[in-house]
Amino acid sequence: MGALKTGAGVAFLDRDGTLNVEKGYVDDPADVELIPGAAQAVRNFVDAGYVVFGVSNQSGVARGFYTLEAAIEVNNRVAELLAAEEADVREIFFCPHHPDGVVAEYKVRCECRKPKTGMITAALEKYRLKPEKIIVVGDKVCDVELGKNAGARTALVSTGYGAAEMEVIKRSGGPRPDFFARDVLEASRLLLA
Repeated sequence: MGALKTGAGVAFLDRDGTLNVEKGYVDDPADVELIPGAAQAVRNFVDAGYVVFGVSNQSGVARGFYTLEAAIEVNNRVAELLAAEEADVREIFFCPHHPDGVVAEYKVRCECRKPKTGMITAALEKYRLKPEKIIVVGDKVCDVELGKNAGARTALVSTGYGAAEMEVIKRSGGPRPDFFARDVLEASRLLLA
């Protein structure tokens, strides 16, 4: 194992609805379409010295909608599309679990399902990172809660489920992100300003 890398920052970006277009339970890599500006947002974070990871709840595995392998293939496609635009997402971590799942192996209460911080912990441990700053960007309240639980600065984007989630937060007084943003590109600019 290498030495612990300290300093700089780490950005955790939700996948569906934040990096790629929300299309429900995506199980076919051919259905993946990046949100315009997503690659530039990743480049903005990298250029500012951040290591970028994807984090995604993929309960479709536990619910029996698609296999673990299909979820991995979709993650690989997202990473491939970003890499084609010179946007370096180090790895996309995902949680295949759900307590109400139908696939016994994944029908569990886990520590990785957002808003719990298991995926963040796994990324930091695997890559031996001890960042000075953490950022979380997503399109759901659970992404904001994940960020709050990790002591991160957060942005909620209006793409994907974000517009509806923003209204819920504004009405209910739920956990507020540091920024409401049009999309992940605007979120990168706001969080890095």
